Amino acid sequence: MAVGEAIDDVLAKAGVDGLRLREALALLGDGRWWTLPDLVRETATSRRSVEALLRALPLERSGDRVRIPTDQAKRYNTPIQEDISDLGNPVAGLVPRYADVLDRLESLIARAPRGRSALDHVSATAETVLRRALLLGRRFWLPGARLLCVGDHDLTSLAVRMVHPEVEVAVADIDDRILAYIDEQDLGVRTRWADLRLGLPVSLRGWADLAVTDPPYTPEGVGLFAARAAEGLRDRDEGRILLAYGASERTPMLALKVQKALSDLNLLNEAIFPNFNRYHGAEAIGSAADLYVLRPTTKTWPSVAARLDRLATAIYTQGPQAVEAAPAPAPSAPSAQEPGDLAAFAPGLLVGDWPREVLPSVPRVRLATWLAKPYAADPERVAVAVPAGLEAALPRLLLATRARRVRVVLSAPVGPPAPLTPVYDLTAEGQVIDAVRLPLPDGPAERVVRRILDNAHGKVANAWREGLTEAAGLTKRQARAAVEEVAPWAGDVSPLELPLHRLAGLPAAVACTLRPPA
Repeated sequence: MAVGEAIDDVLAKAGVDGLRLREALALLGDGRWWTLPDLVRETATSRRSVEALLRALPLERSGDRVRIPTDQAKRYNTPIQEDISDLGNPVAGLVPRYADVLDRLESLIARAPRGRSALDHVSATAETVLRRALLLGRRFWLPGARLLCVGDHDLTSLAVRMVHPEVEVAVADIDDRILAYIDEQDLGVRTRWADLRLGLPVSLRGWADLAVTDPPYTPEGVGLFAARAAEGLRDRDEGRILLAYGASERTPMLALKVQKALSDLNLLNEAIFPNFNRYHGAEAIGSAADLYVLRPTTKTWPSVAARLDRLATAIYTQGPQAVEAAPAPAPSAPSAQEPGDLAAFAPGLLVGDWPREVLPSVPRVRLATWLAKPYAADPERVAVAVPAGLEAALPRLLLATRARRVRVVLSAPVGPPAPLTPVYDLTAEGQVIDAVRLPLPDGPAERVVRRILDNAHGKVANAWREGLTEAAGLTKRQARAAVEEVAPWAGDVSPLELPLHRLAGLPAAVACTLRPPA
């Protein structure tokens, strides 16, 4: 097939959706060199479609860059009318006014912790997160408003605080590295650890007026993150959820399944800004995603409750908790000679999804329930099963009990969590971690730390103040002032919600509140 016929065939197959391919032709013929990822992101076209176009074109190459030869460019260029910027990018005209913010965001994103494929991390561009912040300011009245970022690998929280410092912003994320990085920037963002499959932090339920989320792009992931975002809204009448979702132009059925997941939550779709979000990567979906503006209805809340009742942990596209991955084998009881022998350990409670045949007479509780509230009984020994992909919950699962001995069975060896050494003597052997609760310490600082961590479902600040009044003889007012000065982040958060860097820094912070004033 001749070159011209091959291109005509590619464009004919695209039909009315061929505008994006013609935009790619225009870019390739304008004299500039283009890499495949840049061409994908600029046109918001899937990698497969762009590759098909490139195969049909006569190209000259320079390393990994391509362009249409200058003497042939006119032959393939189709005049493209001006982009309808209001459709996909209604705040494009505002971006140049925030050049300094854009520069800072580019630096922050470049230095941020690398994404984890098992969590479907793909970094949005700095301009994308800036545009999210600008859109919030043009669409909503923000003075006094609260914004919840349901997951924030993209650092949208920082962009919002830089552009709209009057907005209170909180982040709930499973990645402790991201939470630590956000706190390092000292922009006043509240950080909370959360595995959304196990629950939204109590301190963030009914907290926000607006929520932003860029979830895993599966129907299960979008449905879960949208439900948690709704759970975080305090304004059930006027609150909104901004949700990013993208699919390849080749897979409309996948997009339909995702939209059905949103419809099942009875969320009103007020607007879709096509290709509003651009990414470094995600070339299978054109390195782009639409931005949905969703509004809850009166039917949303029972639908959210129903969605969370049938919660599945497989929500990602990759890794052990991928939707299409084989289910992880349930933990079993090893032989009596091995350290994981549950019968010899004699637990009074099993936490997690244990096989039915394992100690069938022992009471059981789900992981989410275990983290949500204190267990009513007080078993001496507890055994916890942690499936693959939920290892980040390990420190919190250990904190959630007052049992004297805890045995954790994991899918793969994981080191004992260091921030829990004030509470437990921890030993690890293979896939088993044994935790033996330590006696109460003698030192005043150590006793305050222990009081805080022993009340894992309570508020850090409350236990801290009570500990100071006992250990240092401070009045309630003095104790409150000391905690607020050293740890303004401790207000309404529980130890279970604290990022690991906060848990690790707790002993030093408590010691500061025990020092006499200068």
